[in-house]
Parts: sequence; C-alpha cells; structure tokens
Amino acid sequence: MPGLKHEKLCLAPVAGVDEAGRGPLAGPVVAAAVILPAKGIPRGLDDSKKLSAAERARLHGRLMDCATIGIGICEAEEIDSLNIFWATMKAMTLAVEALGCPPGHVLVDGNRLPRWTWQATAIVGGDGISMSIAAASIIAKHTRDTIMITHAEAYPHYGWHSNKGYAAPDHLRALREHGPCPLHRRSFAPVAQAVLPF
Repeated sequence: MPGLKHEKLCLAPVAGVDEAGRGPLAGPVVAAAVILPAKGIPRGLDDSKKLSAAERARLHGRLMDCATIGIGICEAEEIDSLNIFWATMKAMTLAVEALGCPPGHVLVDGNRLPRWTWQATAIVGGDGISMSIAAASIIAKHTRDTIMITHAEAYPHYGWHSNKGYAAPDHLRALREHGPCPLHRRSFAPVAQAVLPF
C-alpha cells in the first residue's frame, strides 16, 4: 500500500505526478499533479489500476475537496506531432504548472523525468508506494475516463464508454468498419492501418 516515506524525505510541498492514457488508440494523454494536505488525506488511496471505477470516482471527489491539484492534457493531434513519450512529458509539465504554486519537490511515477527546473525524483511503480503519486494516478485516470465517456456520445461506434479508447476487440472492429475519427492517434499502427482510402 502507498505511504508517505518518499514525501517525508523531500522539501515541501511535495507533488506526486502520474499519467493516464499512454496506450490507447484514441483520445488524450492526461497527467495529474497532486499536493496532499497535511491532515485529512482520504483513506484508500492506491494505484488507480487496482481500484474500481466507483472507488476512483469517490476518491477523485474527496481529493478535489482537500488537495491541491493540477491537470495537464495533450490531445491526439499533439501526440501525433510530438510522439507519445514527449506528449506525456508535456502533459506532466502542464499538470505541475497548473498547481498554482511551485512545488518543493516532485515525485514522478516511472523511470524518466520531463525536462523541467523543479527538483524531482522518478519512482518506478510509484503509484503503488507513494501516496501522492497514487492520488495523482486516481485523478488522471478518472479525468481521462470521463473525457472518453463524453466523447463516446459523439462517436458511438467505437465503444469508448467501456474501452476508453484502448485497443479492445470492439474498438478494433469499429476501426476496420468505420475508419478513424478526428480523436484517433494517426501515428499509432492500428489506426494508421485502418485509414479508409478516399
């Protein structure tokens, strides 16, 4: 379970950063930065992948009420332009900038850091061991899922209400039958292969 060991070693305020949406074929990559409160941290924070959608939604609401939060988003067009790695780095940077206050230290899930001036540490598996990164993973995942469910209303063929833009069988089948929409990442191979001839 995540704890505060890493946060206690750093200059406050400490921001945890994580992203959601590196792998999908459509939609944005979303990053979140979270500075937890000194008291009143919600119970149950964990790697977002280990939580149900209902639990993520509950914790998202609690975190929005008590924590300092920044969100950064890079849309599909920018992902195609920069590539997914650099788009993710940009989304993380935007998320920290959106906090509204400079962090003393940033803890980032993964093994790479964006090119920025803040003191930072990359932690592999950070969303499972750092409470602030776990909080960021919940915010990022819930935010991105909500975006994709909203887009599913405009583009119902692809089943985004359930697959959230990942390469699920129903999504791949719709890509073959209908071709990509403006929210698809054209630089991703399954999308590029599904482009319908004009």
